[in-house]
Amino acid sequence: MDTIYQKISQELAVEARQVEAAAKLLDEGSTVPFIARYRKEVTGVLDDTQLRRIEERIHYLRELEERRAVILKSIEEQGKLTPELESAIREADTKVRLEDLYLPFKPKRRTKGQIAREAGLDPLAHALFADPTLSPEETAVAYINPDKGIADVSAALEGARHILMEELSEDAELIGRLREYFWDNAWMRSRVVDGKEEEGAKFSDYFKAEEALKNIPSHRALALFRGRKEEILRLGFRVGEKEEDEAGQSAGERMVASHFKIRDDGRAADRWLLETVRWTWKVKILARLETDAETRLWEKAEIEAISVFGKNIRDLLLAAPAGPRSTMGLDPGYRTGVKVAIVDETGKLLETATIYPHEPRKDWEGSIAALAVMAKRHHVELIAFGNGTASRETDKLVSDLLRQHPDLKLIKVCVSEAGASVYSASETGAREFPDLDVSLRGAVSIARRLQDPLAELVKIDPKSIGVGQYQHDVSQTYISHTLDAVVEDCVNAVGVDVNTASTQLLARVSGLSAGLATNIVGFRDQNGAFKNRAQLRKVPRLGEKTFEQAAGFLRVMNGDNPLDSSAVHPEAYPVVEKIIAHTSRSIRQLIGDGPFLRKLAPRDFTDDRFGEPTVKDILAELEKPGRDPRPEFKTATFKEGINELGDLAPDMVLEGVVTNVTNFGAFVDIGVHQDGLVHISAMADKFVDDPRKIAKTGDLVKVKVLEVDLKRRRISLSMRLGEAPAAGKLTPPAQRKESLEKQPPQRTKETPPQTAMAAAFAKLKLDR
Repeated sequence: MDTIYQKISQELAVEARQVEAAAKLLDEGSTVPFIARYRKEVTGVLDDTQLRRIEERIHYLRELEERRAVILKSIEEQGKLTPELESAIREADTKVRLEDLYLPFKPKRRTKGQIAREAGLDPLAHALFADPTLSPEETAVAYINPDKGIADVSAALEGARHILMEELSEDAELIGRLREYFWDNAWMRSRVVDGKEEEGAKFSDYFKAEEALKNIPSHRALALFRGRKEEILRLGFRVGEKEEDEAGQSAGERMVASHFKIRDDGRAADRWLLETVRWTWKVKILARLETDAETRLWEKAEIEAISVFGKNIRDLLLAAPAGPRSTMGLDPGYRTGVKVAIVDETGKLLETATIYPHEPRKDWEGSIAALAVMAKRHHVELIAFGNGTASRETDKLVSDLLRQHPDLKLIKVCVSEAGASVYSASETGAREFPDLDVSLRGAVSIARRLQDPLAELVKIDPKSIGVGQYQHDVSQTYISHTLDAVVEDCVNAVGVDVNTASTQLLARVSGLSAGLATNIVGFRDQNGAFKNRAQLRKVPRLGEKTFEQAAGFLRVMNGDNPLDSSAVHPEAYPVVEKIIAHTSRSIRQLIGDGPFLRKLAPRDFTDDRFGEPTVKDILAELEKPGRDPRPEFKTATFKEGINELGDLAPDMVLEGVVTNVTNFGAFVDIGVHQDGLVHISAMADKFVDDPRKIAKTGDLVKVKVLEVDLKRRRISLSMRLGEAPAAGKLTPPAQRKESLEKQPPQRTKETPPQTAMAAAFAKLKLDR
């Protein structure tokens, strides 16, 4: 096990003792947020990102060790475990390497090679391999045995070839080298399936394309695989610029022949052995390498796609909250009307209604009057309207409301509807509002997500929020695990008011489960608001371990102890008592007095349990107790008269909200029912290797329209406001690529060019 800790420490550039300490805490049931925040001395101040990586690698390497033990036992039971093989197996550092070594000993279905061995052809195969001076035809005569299915010399040599093909293709060292060679030198081709051009128009960039396998970024890889899954694209490979030499040998065949020292020196068996190599490559090895390469490309793309999704979810959950203000939520619609829901400062539903300002009723003035009455009755401060169907028309309706009733002093905000319909029809929505129509629940969700995005979005499966790239194509188990970790980190970074939080929000707190969250709410309903954290111990099934994990992230506002509203953990209250005794100040005098607190030396309050990192955190928390890490709330203003794609024109400069960030750019809502794409090459006047360095989900940005493709409903935008479209069109991808290539080299092997795929393929020969 020490080997695992050493390996992870080298990978993450931390000390092995830190890894071991983190692993012990995780094994004991501690959560990553708890360890990152309250066990800094134990782990040497590892942050949540490092801890998540440690957690992931420990899981992988422990599985590797379990598999290693099974393989060693299996080979030993077969009586084939040599010291050299055992050493190689023990040194294998990946599951792929381990399986390569095990392949020759792995129980298989009955193969042609096994049938040939049963027919007694093993000696023939090994004799020709060991001594190429032997004549294959003459040597094979002795192995003719009609009773065993070997009718003639040809059958004997064919069987011997199958034996050698099997053995050559199971050499772990060779396969490892070939796998890396293939990854470094293969090109993936995509072709449209005949007759599918119109049906698969969205994949048109890939109808006749080719790219170096190792350079394909995740979004293109997933697009290619989806195109094949939908039977629009055919995918294939070629290796190197020239697949065969003058002798007709491919590079792969040459590597196999060289590994086994097979060459044409004019000896009797040389040609037969080289033909065996050819068949080994084409029949046994190449297909396996292609499968392995696809798997590797898929896994690489999957990891990146899930990472992108996780980062976007994090940005969305940690978006600026409007705060506890009375809010009106509008869920836009045409024929079925605009659904209205008003919630108070705490998110409690006050009133619902449906208005019909649009087609077919067109009750515009009546709708404005109704909204004004409700807004005045409930002292509404904010109006949140969804960004889906009829959003721009509803935006205009609200603008007219604000113009006709300036005394209401309302602020309007366009809110992402992502996942609102999922919540409306969910079991959670039904439990929360059993007597409310499904369509009206969406309006409630829209209002609440403006007040507090985190508190409302935790009620929705993060996969349904839709801010990733190809998230439905990747492993749903893996993505669920990753996104759950992201949500957990976000919730605990902000903290939760135990007296107002929903069961869904409480369930995401460190150490709490859905059952315990329900028990906390039940206890709260029965006994009234919690007055201090200590009362949590009275909640059914909430034991000491759970209290330890959760207490620091649960806030009791305006309770008996001011510290209960902070991130100071109850176990560290004695440290605060030391500070009080040392300064001769009360806790209420200390809280918020930044200049005084910054003069204190953390080392004066340390002991065997709490070191300087924890004391520094405590002092910072006393300065700004319960501080919210989320940004300040701001709103975007969409341009009047720009409601549909047809209203857009090249060179327009608009304000918008970033709705999604991918590896190839950022999508921006500019208020026309269709998000526009700012390609990575148009995000800044300098080279950009990561779009997130420029924009995050929820950011307000100014963009310039470059091109509008009405047929494919695509909008090309630029954040380089000085950039001018050529004749009202987007600069051709090939020209953009050429422009980037003229820049000084700034990319690494890990950061391939992020230009459009069509541009990447522009100058390649597509002759297959």
